[in-house]
Amino acid sequence: MTINTYYGPEGHGPYELYDIGTLDLEEGGAIPNCQLAVATHGTLNAAKDNAILVPTWYSGTSKIIEQVYIGTGRALDPAKYFIVVVNQIGNGLSTSPHNASGDQSGPRFPRVRIGDDVRAQHKLLTERFGINSLALVVGGSMGAQQTYEWAVRYPDMVKRAAPIAGTARNTEHDFLFTETLVDAITTDPGFKDGNYGSSAEVAAGLKRHAKMWTVMGWSTEFFRAGRHRALGFDSMQAFVDNFMTGYFAPMDPNDLLAMAWKWQRGDVSRNTGGDLPAALGRIKAKTFVMPISHDMFFPPADCQAEQALIPGSEFRPVASIDGHLALFGTDPEFLAQVDTHLRALLAISD
Repeated sequence: MTINTYYGPEGHGPYELYDIGTLDLEEGGAIPNCQLAVATHGTLNAAKDNAILVPTWYSGTSKIIEQVYIGTGRALDPAKYFIVVVNQIGNGLSTSPHNASGDQSGPRFPRVRIGDDVRAQHKLLTERFGINSLALVVGGSMGAQQTYEWAVRYPDMVKRAAPIAGTARNTEHDFLFTETLVDAITTDPGFKDGNYGSSAEVAAGLKRHAKMWTVMGWSTEFFRAGRHRALGFDSMQAFVDNFMTGYFAPMDPNDLLAMAWKWQRGDVSRNTGGDLPAALGRIKAKTFVMPISHDMFFPPADCQAEQALIPGSEFRPVASIDGHLALFGTDPEFLAQVDTHLRALLAISD
């Protein structure tokens, strides 16, 4: 176990930790006493049919979901819905490499897949909250991967699904790019095969990782328009050093690597022997597929090809030159579009 003060309720709360017991893993082995960090907003109604699940993305926690997407008058309105935000395994708040103990700590943390997260969330919702119907599952990026997995794995439970800026099966291009994020960290001599003493020892690798995110996370139009200035930075160097590197620098490298491995291998067709049309054909939820127009991780064309395989689904792209990282709430027009689409989806009867 590594002490890292970045993770905790001071910066990422409020949330509660739920022990769901032993989680058997698709890759073999298990996580004993698996802890899920969960933030809830609103009240579960008597019928227990107003629940919305929001899984988290790479590096993100429940706090940014709360700050950017949840609020009175928003589509995700806690006055109407019981909104459950579950931090994915490996993100630093739920069970993760840096907070695991014994033979699962640090680089010895077991391989976790998207399907493992979803089964853990299902156990939490059904056993701890008594929820057997979800009005909506919505998530961005890795949250979209989990959204697809939910809709395929539990088609009768998920009434509506909104995968934002993510795919049901990761592409070879995205796999390769994520590998460069991994390499940025692991090639730092301070990484020591994952046996570093603190994130500060891997500062150079985390900075390279942040630069790669800067290049691909935004878009060429973002740079051409000088959007970094609109975000309060007078130079691109200041943007990279203070915003991007400042964001990733305190994070635990092994936590990031655990999520990256999972991200690379997201694939709902694992449920159907590799048959993607069969997997997406299982979906009963009313589904809005919502790519971001200038996303270089999950381009709209990749998302639309999958949407065509989902019965009764709609293709609802969201425009923003901020690219993938529009998810962070940097573009008010993006957020307004997301709310419009989610309101329309939630208005559709079961």
